[in-house]
Amino acid sequence: MAATDLTELASPAGAPWTNWVGNQTSTPGYAAAPRSEEEVVALVRQAAERGIGVRVAGAGHSFTPVVQTDGLHLDLSAMRGVVATDPGRRRATALAGTRIHDFYEPLWEAGLALRNQGDIDTQHVAGAVATSTHGSGTRFTSLSGAVRRMRIVTASGEVLDVGEDRPDLLHAAQTSVGMLGVVTQLELAVTEAYRLQQQVGLWSWDDVMEQWDDLVATHRHFGMFWLPSEESGALYNLDGHGEPMADRCYVKIYDEVGPDVPDSDVEGRRVDRCYRIFPMVYDANFHELEYFVPLERGPEALQAMRRLMLARLPESVYPLEVRTVGADEAWLSPQHRQATTVISVSGAPGTDYWDYLRSVDALLADFGARPHWGKLHFLTRDRLHALYPRADDFTALRRELDPAGMFLNDHLRPLFG
Repeated sequence: MAATDLTELASPAGAPWTNWVGNQTSTPGYAAAPRSEEEVVALVRQAAERGIGVRVAGAGHSFTPVVQTDGLHLDLSAMRGVVATDPGRRRATALAGTRIHDFYEPLWEAGLALRNQGDIDTQHVAGAVATSTHGSGTRFTSLSGAVRRMRIVTASGEVLDVGEDRPDLLHAAQTSVGMLGVVTQLELAVTEAYRLQQQVGLWSWDDVMEQWDDLVATHRHFGMFWLPSEESGALYNLDGHGEPMADRCYVKIYDEVGPDVPDSDVEGRRVDRCYRIFPMVYDANFHELEYFVPLERGPEALQAMRRLMLARLPESVYPLEVRTVGADEAWLSPQHRQATTVISVSGAPGTDYWDYLRSVDALLADFGARPHWGKLHFLTRDRLHALYPRADDFTALRRELDPAGMFLNDHLRPLFG
């Protein structure tokens, strides 16, 4: 499609864009919802001619200003759907605006499933990949690590088809926070369809710490919420069934089961298809910081976090969420060549929680923590280059593909400009 003016495919934005929890707002100059890769190419070329920035909004699940732009704001919701499955190769191909829950039925019908996923399933897959969104379990990478091919519209309007035959480019693109261009399509490595058995219960802190190595190594998925106060569980809709919850761990364990184990809807002991077990429902009542420390340092970091949070109540009334993730090769992944323990804390909307989050940042910095790109963080350029061995390589590639910095914004430019 030829376009002589940006306004043929975009319109003045009008209303500001806001993310799902309302802590980030952007007022772009133009907004567009392309329906095809061809339209994306035309839009990017016109933005380049005008010298304006471009950022893509997924489902708005990032807590950071990664979407903000005063240039062109792209919404890829219309580019949605699983377009191919390959049971023999265990691959699935989807358009960028495909939501995580859109994979469920098409994959299951082909005898397949996502290898792993988080507990929110409304994100666009391209946004989840761009920020290394993840589930739990050291046998599995984030969604970024599952990407085997991507189509990306670069700043020049060129369409790059990036696959395993170009490993460096693929590993740069797997976690790019939207800085290399507009992703239009992705191919993911998936797995055979599987069912999960859930075990949920309240444990003491000491019991979890004593069994940590076994919990991490033995189970397909292990995660927990440590609850600093009685009211903590209600903030994330966690049910203690009348048991005291303060200073206890709401533990979630999921393991695969065979066809001999029947489905069950017993609360806390459910058995069902994997994609029916993973999701949780969250209220948009928190602003989250999430850091990743090397797996082996997890227990030490968690002990230090518990001490800090008990000292900082009531600011730290939100649960401490804990998971693990396997290593991958993505250059900007928090799991780049190391398995991690995931540590998440939250602040309450409408409160000044920044001193508390800065205390968490300072504590976890001593453990070599890397941040989640879609969660609140305090990363600096110096820390970026100290923590990510391929940061220089990524920045050089970004400059090569986008010399004018069209896909940067005020949040990313200090780190990668």
